[in-house]
Amino acid sequence: MEMMLLSFVGPAIQPEWGLSANQESMISTVAFAGMLVGAYSWGLVSDTYGRKKGFLGSAILTTSAGLLSAIVPNYTLLLILRFLVGIGIGCGHVYSSWFLEFVPTPNRGAWMIVFSTFWTVGTITEASLAWWIMPTYGWRWLLGVSAIPSIMALLFYGLVPESPRYLTTQGRLAEVRQILENGAAANQKELPAGLLVSDHIKIMTYDNEPSESTALLSNGKTSSSQRSSSSVLMLLSPKLIRTTLLLWFLYFANTFAYYGIILLTSQLSAPQSECDTPSLRSENIKDPSLYTNVFITSLAELPGLALAAYILDRVGRKISMEIMLVSGFVLLLPIITHQNEMITTGALFGSRMFISASFIIVCIYAPEVYPTNLRTTGVGIATAIGRVGGMVCPLIAVGMGSGCHQTVPVILFEATILLAALSVVILPVETKGKKLPDTLDLPVQVQ
Repeated sequence: MEMMLLSFVGPAIQPEWGLSANQESMISTVAFAGMLVGAYSWGLVSDTYGRKKGFLGSAILTTSAGLLSAIVPNYTLLLILRFLVGIGIGCGHVYSSWFLEFVPTPNRGAWMIVFSTFWTVGTITEASLAWWIMPTYGWRWLLGVSAIPSIMALLFYGLVPESPRYLTTQGRLAEVRQILENGAAANQKELPAGLLVSDHIKIMTYDNEPSESTALLSNGKTSSSQRSSSSVLMLLSPKLIRTTLLLWFLYFANTFAYYGIILLTSQLSAPQSECDTPSLRSENIKDPSLYTNVFITSLAELPGLALAAYILDRVGRKISMEIMLVSGFVLLLPIITHQNEMITTGALFGSRMFISASFIIVCIYAPEVYPTNLRTTGVGIATAIGRVGGMVCPLIAVGMGSGCHQTVPVILFEATILLAALSVVILPVETKGKKLPDTLDLPVQVQ
């Protein structure tokens, strides 16, 4: 919701505050920049201090900055606050990793698709709110109302259990036992008999020598000053470097293509007469067709998600990603040249359906392939690199503004999708049906 509202707020603020086109686009750019910072930062916080600490910090920052955005007096403060909101919602991947650590292996893919569907629910909800609020009450009320989910995250924080997998890697077995007992009671089940133990009492090194920077102490904890450097080193270790680099590109490519298709939709849906002249933004805000187009485009993601949920646990993550990327590539091909409105709309909706599903699958695959003690940091860095794709994307799409030249941008998006499909082929690991790893299997020295 916080990302989707930028589609409506920018055009409304531009005439009210007399902003240039570059100043308007900066409102979205700073949000992506904030998400880049937040994706890495919250991943590190959550692997060091726990998933719940990441949730709490994110909810406080997003709520306060989101509400203050609604009463902001000038452009500069708005940019600062939207940057802070971006940092806050950069924690989204931590929620995915946390949820993943509770889901059983056999139907993990389907449940992660259900979880991820709420991104689409958020876009549809925001389009509906904008349709209702913007024409009558204005953009400030939309910003305020859109902060409600973050407020709810704060209110329900006390009900959120910490991840037992994370606690186990930290040696906090009494807390793990309590969470498991609460879960068993809620499901009217009994825990298996036996003693809960941790096998993470060891020091991990790369060369069979004790290493302070990569030590996992017998109490399961590393100092915060060591965590950042050791996590990056482990992500780029021989066992993970291929997966890590490919995931970085896949996050970049999927983000670049996903937001590119959204921009293509708005650019190519404009009447041909508007290609060479600035649109009347203040009038368009009250045009119901603006909200109708966004609403319908958001709905286009649902069939792709349904297909992904059906095949993900049947054919595996890699084949599912290939199906989505190749389908998106083929459906986008016709609009390399100008087509009539029906073909253009069908191609854009179909490609968004499959590329959004591909994006969801890679966001499921990444936390599955990384071990628990690196999971949110690894996914956080990949997500941050993906946000660079979101920041670069408008620079490509803006080339269509003069005479509706669409060939070069579409070719760039197609090339990116094709390279992403080739990257999936050489991913070394398929995670279908495999248990989540808790630690990286490196040479060890027992303390």
